[in-house]
Amino acid sequence: MLVSLLAALVSAFCYGIAAVMQAMSVRAASRRPAAEADAGGRVDPGLVVRMLRQGPFLASILIDLIGFVAQLVALRRLPLFAVQAIIASNLAVTAVFAAWLMKARLSAREWLAVAGVVLGVGLLGSSAGAEGAASVGWAFQLGLIIAVAGVALVGIAAARLPNPARTPILGAIAGLGYGVLAVSARILPGFTPAQLVRNPATYTLAAAGIVSFMLYAAALDGGSVTTATAAVILAETLPPALIGVLFLGDSTRHGLAVVAGLGFVLAVICAVALARFGEAGEHGHQEESARQPGKQDAALRRAALHSSELPEPPMA
Repeated sequence: MLVSLLAALVSAFCYGIAAVMQAMSVRAASRRPAAEADAGGRVDPGLVVRMLRQGPFLASILIDLIGFVAQLVALRRLPLFAVQAIIASNLAVTAVFAAWLMKARLSAREWLAVAGVVLGVGLLGSSAGAEGAASVGWAFQLGLIIAVAGVALVGIAAARLPNPARTPILGAIAGLGYGVLAVSARILPGFTPAQLVRNPATYTLAAAGIVSFMLYAAALDGGSVTTATAAVILAETLPPALIGVLFLGDSTRHGLAVVAGLGFVLAVICAVALARFGEAGEHGHQEESARQPGKQDAALRRAALHSSELPEPPMA
């Protein structure tokens, strides 16, 4: 049980760091004009191709893979709600590393929200019992396949929405896809080549991972890394937790169901607050610059200087 808890924490740490590195890669590879930042658009397959030419993005893929392996290890011994909730702490990791690497400013309320996410996840982790049964019928497998197809179709439609709705909605849809990935990983009977090739969950897992990653990249393209990641966390945590309890036999330790519920609510509320204040902080900074022309001009000069120092993205 301890090894699984540590694996879940390692997974959360890896996903949090990778999210910020990928956000930086998206901003460097994006070809969306600044004037179209709020106008919506579509899922750009060429965006991922351009990102693959960047060293930091390739490093983030490796970190993501390490996190995914750790997540698989955690799912072998812990219930879905515990693993997903612990991994949800990558939102706090993302916020902290965004403040460091991307020079994002987090207010005192945001730091308090980060602490709340960590506390909520800690309560959930301490109340987790053993995993339930992993075997499911063909109807459950078919439901996962339909869910992946639905995520892809709805995500393509959501990419055409204008901001500020586009980023959180795309993030939430990507989170649902990651939830399908977690459920698929949970019901795998083993990791031998023969078991993987014969089980439909293997292909559902791969498809969900690819679709969700592209939708998450689209959410980051022109949107806030904290907001997009918060939406992913919310959507990838609750549905798999319910599925694990209702269909896979997951449960809490005896007498700790209330603790698990409190931890989950605390983590969700703080995650929502972190996303909201992060977006408000960005708007507030823009409004303050607009009210003070001198600061606005200085900000424009710094932005122009910064853009002139960046190499132009290679042609796809």
